Amino acid sequence: MWSRIFPKRYAILKAFVLLFLLISSLVRVSFLIWNFPEIDKGIFTLIGTFLTGFLYDLGTISFFTIPYLIYLLLFPIKWYGSLVDKISTSLGFFLGVLIIFFSFFGEFTFWDEFQRRYNFIAVDYLIYTYEVVQNINESYPLPILISSLLTLVLLSVFVVFKMNLFQKTYDNETSFKQKFIAAIPWFITVLIFAFFISNDQANWSKNRYNNELSKAGIYSFFAAFRNNELAYTEFYSTISEDEAFSKVKHNYIGDGSTLVHPDKRQILREIKNTDSIKNNQRPNVIFICIESLSGKYLSTLGGDQNITPALDSLANESIFFTNLFATGTRTVRGMEAITLSIPPTPGRSIVKRKNNTGLFTIGEVFENQGYERNFFYGGDGYFDNMNSYFGGNGFNIVDRGRGFLLDKNIKTKRTNIEDDEVTFENAWGVCDEDIYSKVIKEADKAYETGVPFFDFVMTTSNHKPYTYPEGKIDIPSGTGRNGAIKYTDFAIREFLKTAKTKPWFRNTVFVIMSDHCASSAGRWELDVKNYHIPALIYNLPDAVPQKIDKLCSQIDMFPTLFAALGWDYQTNLFGQNIFKMKPEDERAFIGNYRKLGYLKDNKVIVLGDGKMANFYQWNPEDNSLNALPMDQELLKTAISYYQVADYLYQNGDLELKNINK
Repeated sequence: MWSRIFPKRYAILKAFVLLFLLISSLVRVSFLIWNFPEIDKGIFTLIGTFLTGFLYDLGTISFFTIPYLIYLLLFPIKWYGSLVDKISTSLGFFLGVLIIFFSFFGEFTFWDEFQRRYNFIAVDYLIYTYEVVQNINESYPLPILISSLLTLVLLSVFVVFKMNLFQKTYDNETSFKQKFIAAIPWFITVLIFAFFISNDQANWSKNRYNNELSKAGIYSFFAAFRNNELAYTEFYSTISEDEAFSKVKHNYIGDGSTLVHPDKRQILREIKNTDSIKNNQRPNVIFICIESLSGKYLSTLGGDQNITPALDSLANESIFFTNLFATGTRTVRGMEAITLSIPPTPGRSIVKRKNNTGLFTIGEVFENQGYERNFFYGGDGYFDNMNSYFGGNGFNIVDRGRGFLLDKNIKTKRTNIEDDEVTFENAWGVCDEDIYSKVIKEADKAYETGVPFFDFVMTTSNHKPYTYPEGKIDIPSGTGRNGAIKYTDFAIREFLKTAKTKPWFRNTVFVIMSDHCASSAGRWELDVKNYHIPALIYNLPDAVPQKIDKLCSQIDMFPTLFAALGWDYQTNLFGQNIFKMKPEDERAFIGNYRKLGYLKDNKVIVLGDGKMANFYQWNPEDNSLNALPMDQELLKTAISYYQVADYLYQNGDLELKNINK
């Protein structure tokens, strides 16, 4: 039987298949050990995990067999064992084994960062090779990894050679019929996995880790490549458009806003925050978006590591939001939530999509108040499409560009962070102290003009490889996230210390908030606690420091600031004034690129593609989710927000040119 599946001519192919299945199984076992406490260890669950994983491995390797099977079927028998045959076979096997080992090595680095198999993030990273390669180089001993990789590849080739499998491959006794019959199962397997098996079918367990172990990394990568943008109405639960808009509009009743076109499918509103023009304040605003800072690291939010003394001190001097949640798991998702004040839509962030310029953002509100708008980034803003997004929505760009220019159609000023302004730099950009120094320098220039400014500052130091200038804190550079967090905190303290010496400080408000948590991965489809982030408003004129424990979202931060400044404005933003939120108004939006969550009263609706919806009771103490019978009204509310957000984007109603039509 085995000889029919793998006749002699297929000896090398057999070795390649067995090698792949062996290594993939070892990777799966490694990940199981890595996250053993989080995994469902029931015997039947583990059997199901590994059996499912084996089937996906078989499907994955079947795609690899097709090119060589075609070669074997078409290559003339009389040339078997010729120089061309030997070179083709040897080179093909070498490249195949190299791809296998490279993919599996990459999976370990990806799992270390995200605790997931390859997904759309890995696909995105293909575009930004400089930052990704530099990050890997600075985070891991790359020479050792490359040497190990090549050693394993050469060792595999050597073992196969010593087993005389290459020589067997050149056997000219294998007939075309034998080869054809042997190839049929592999072609059938490819067709089944191409048309009838999806990566989502590996999500059979309630435990997310078991689901990830059930997948094959390479298969997951190509599945993400095909599905990194999802049409909400095609893949998710919907209600009628009119009902969805009605429910969303209803939530704005009583918040001081008036719908401009109540009968249209819009959420455009007039916000009244003043009784007279005298209440309108126009201080400078510096927004610091901190890379990957989870709420759990702050002592004021329950942390016990004492690595954020500056932020903990600021929390007591500011309006501090203790119950605020990020909408997503990546920087671009945070930027989307903050600038567009919109619930996350499935697939890619709007920051990285087409038609992402000329939109109604918070920058438009600032511009209408007479502000200059600037985006600061310590790396090259080409990464993740940031420059095109911010530049295309009216922001000036200040970054560490390496020659990538903005779209020629984007008319905005770009300022480079020069070499003599850099004291430390890693794969992601200059250290936080350097970006803050640039912010100070540009603020000094802006102060001389008398024009108020809004600065969106994106930090980078709290990111792997966690390197920063030595001697600044008592944790050595590059030793882990705690050191990066403590340095991030130190840099904020030094920035504010310098800012206080400037004439513009008294008339400047500082908003500080994370883009997302350090890690969102967990055993549940959405781990709610892993979206909890710190957020504060500091130096707000006439404001009394206080802690606000209302459940709220990233999308609410700037509508709240605008209210605190007493601004009247027209808005297309979903976010609301946190100060005016009644208990029934409190909610938060959380999600990843496939799952969309609506959190309310410690209960969470999770919407998924395939038009699925689950309802859970969330226990903040242990971060567990317990299934509940579906609350149909809450489900409709959750659907309405996400459906309306997608509708407005897809129909161009987030674009400035279309808003008042």
